[in-house]
Amino acid sequence: MINTKAGRHRLEGGTPTQRLLALLEVISEKDQFVTLQGLVEETGIPKPTLHRMLQQLESSGMLQREADGRHYSRGARLRRLAENLLLNDTVGGARHAILASLGEEIGESCNITALSGGEVLYLDRVETPAPLRFYLQPGSRVPVHCSASGKLFLAQMAPAQRKRLLADVPLKKFTHNTLTDFNALELEIEAVKQQGYAFDDEEFLPGLLCIAVLASNPNGVSNIGVAMQAPIMRVTREQALAFLPALQRAAEAIAAICQDGASTSS
Repeated sequence: MINTKAGRHRLEGGTPTQRLLALLEVISEKDQFVTLQGLVEETGIPKPTLHRMLQQLESSGMLQREADGRHYSRGARLRRLAENLLLNDTVGGARHAILASLGEEIGESCNITALSGGEVLYLDRVETPAPLRFYLQPGSRVPVHCSASGKLFLAQMAPAQRKRLLADVPLKKFTHNTLTDFNALELEIEAVKQQGYAFDDEEFLPGLLCIAVLASNPNGVSNIGVAMQAPIMRVTREQALAFLPALQRAAEAIAAICQDGASTSS
């Protein structure tokens, strides 16, 4: 449902630059592509003016036009900006301290992730001191369909949004456990919704087990995951489930500092 009043209020007055930023805010909040006509109806901006604004955002790489020529989506430059903000967030020090404490408590490698297009981006990571480990540095990316955090991000989406995203992401097979059938992945996602956590059971790398939860968001949709990774010869699924309370406490603490950071900056 279009909130015309809110959309118009945001774009009233201000400098041209401020109005462009306000338009980006309106577009970035949507879970679907936008059209010129739809934005005209939502914002009340005359079509020629709005068309010119969209052209400016497209030429700068902040938006991109889809193949049909009518729909607009987030551009590569805007996605990079969002990723850099997450990677270099001012709450990163406090966030890392929570992650380090979690790693020390459970004795395994832990990471903080975010969704970036059709991939999961590692924002931060602490390694286990155990000699057998899998090295994945901050800034690393893994496919969304075979990641524990990725399944959680997918589970938050409406079915149509999830289908659009996965249509552009090849369900590549990495191991014998990778889910490459869309219907099988949908069944897995339904289970994730019910459980509130997700596994990567040797779906990305042979011998690697991962369990993840989401950091809550007051607005309902979270883009922060907290996960544990370990070799299957050291941690079974049953043992990983015993780590859930610690993961959930860490996720709640990270959600709290992210919320405090957002309140301070607003």
